[in-house]
Amino acid sequence: MPIATVNPANGETLKTYEAMGEEELERRLQLAQATFRTYRTTTYAERARLLNRAADLLDEDRQEIGRVMTTEMGKPVEQARAEAAKCARAMRWYAEHAAELLADEEPSAADVKDSGAARALVRYRPLGPVLAVMPWNFPLWQVVRFAAPALMAGNVGLLKHASNVPQTALYLEDLFHRAGFTEGCFQTLLVGSGAVDDILRDERVKAATLTGSEPAGRAVAATAGEMIKKTVLELGGSDPFVVMPSADIDRAARIAVTARVQNNGQSCIAAKRFIVHTDVYDAFAERFVAGMAALRVGDPLAEVTEVGPLATEQGRADLEELVDDARRSGAAVLCGGERPDGPGWYYPPTVLAGVTREMRVHREEAFGPVATLYRAADLDEAVLIANDSPFGLSSNVWTRDEAEVDRFVRDLEAGGVFFNGMTASHPGLPFGGVKRSGYGRELSGHGIREFCNITTVWHGA
Repeated sequence: MPIATVNPANGETLKTYEAMGEEELERRLQLAQATFRTYRTTTYAERARLLNRAADLLDEDRQEIGRVMTTEMGKPVEQARAEAAKCARAMRWYAEHAAELLADEEPSAADVKDSGAARALVRYRPLGPVLAVMPWNFPLWQVVRFAAPALMAGNVGLLKHASNVPQTALYLEDLFHRAGFTEGCFQTLLVGSGAVDDILRDERVKAATLTGSEPAGRAVAATAGEMIKKTVLELGGSDPFVVMPSADIDRAARIAVTARVQNNGQSCIAAKRFIVHTDVYDAFAERFVAGMAALRVGDPLAEVTEVGPLATEQGRADLEELVDDARRSGAAVLCGGERPDGPGWYYPPTVLAGVTREMRVHREEAFGPVATLYRAADLDEAVLIANDSPFGLSSNVWTRDEAEVDRFVRDLEAGGVFFNGMTASHPGLPFGGVKRSGYGRELSGHGIREFCNITTVWHGA
């Protein structure tokens, strides 16, 4: 895949970039290693000063970088600006909390005495250069939620971004440099996916984080396992959205539309499978389908647009195949389901009902504005349907029954359970999944400690 900005609203190639050669890549790896030796000794206060400055600059750039993101991957421009603002808030959160999150920990006095020590503690130390392999769907947020904690922990970052968002990738490198971070603290590597394996095998790279597809995750995990390097993987998701009889049906249906089509439906944590108790199925389905059908699809740079084009032509083709397979196998198309005429990689908000286990859309992630509706007889069947997926990223449940809340928390196979609201990421809450959605956690104290050397310090009597 070429490294290029291709406008998904019309298919026009706007900018192309040459991949870095071996000499430049070697220079940057050397720089990362050399920079880490000194950056690791900086104080939390100094790192926080730099990161807060980056947040200020990002706020100033919000309009401009929002348009760049929209032009590169098609999200509605209002959502792009909101993504930039969210990144700035996350930077400030880590700048404020990192020192506390990574403070030395003292074991209990009894454990210290029992170990034969005069004193002991646990210290969190940085690992070194960390490789981040990032996707195009949230081209700022996916990177910042790695970079902010990594930099505050004293690591340095190497970004291999998706090849269709090179301008956003280069902006991020420039942002950190303008904020005052030295050149080697955060570097964008303009290379293709074929270069990732060699970079990860390099002894100077100490760990890796990847957000992306399951095949990409398998490849990175395999190499990292061979090299015995720490990895965090956030892969696909097919999140359930369960609606029980006690729910506020009007609100659940309204939020369900947003939960499905945020970012043009191209979000790992978007709700994709809507599992509704039979007692409220018809009422929910009527409102949900009407809401999906009423969405404004169009130019993502227009302020009124709610759903823009898919990011790539192949992505639209993959989504069409899932819908066509379900239709051929007997699923009912309640709205959408047909590619519109005209330029750009648009696909309409679509709702499928009567989905069965044999259909691909039941097993695979629909990465676009396509929702599947399921009818559940009771709570037990709702849980069975929700867990009948290879993925386990997050989940949404709508109920006012506390007994049901306890059951869903106990039984749903997911990294998060969100009640009476849609899944969202926040720097203060851990984010990640189970099963084929990956392992490890981003964000919160759990995320900042993923790429730390958790060191036992013991002093003899």
